[in-house]
Amino acid sequence: MLATEIEEKAILIRINKTFQKSMDRQALYDYTRGRWKVNTNRAKNAEYAIAIFRGIVQEVYEIEDWHKAGTTDSSRKINDKPELNSTKSLIGRYEFTGKPAPKEIREKYILKSVKHYFVRGNSNPINYINL
Repeated sequence: MLATEIEEKAILIRINKTFQKSMDRQALYDYTRGRWKVNTNRAKNAEYAIAIFRGIVQEVYEIEDWHKAGTTDSSRKINDKPELNSTKSLIGRYEFTGKPAPKEIREKYILKSVKHYFVRGNSNPINYINL
């Protein structure tokens, strides 16, 4: 798998706990964008959010804005992973709204390895790049 260097201001988001190869585009977007404990000052400066599964880029989104978690429409179901979707679990968490990144950005990163950005043993799903 080819490793790649991220050149843009980006937030890498590991979705290892929720990713499924059978996810449709909407589910992948909703599980990537939502319900994270982020440093809002850093996150608001990110241009792109990059969905990562086991170190491999699955999708790249252009971030439009950040919101308190649970305040935007989502295809996520309350009873799907309730520990991640309860009202109590959303306190202090954020989600972004956005759209798929431009074609040239997506082609540059999708299915490339970014494993080198994650220190072995670090369980934090969020990693800020160039921020």
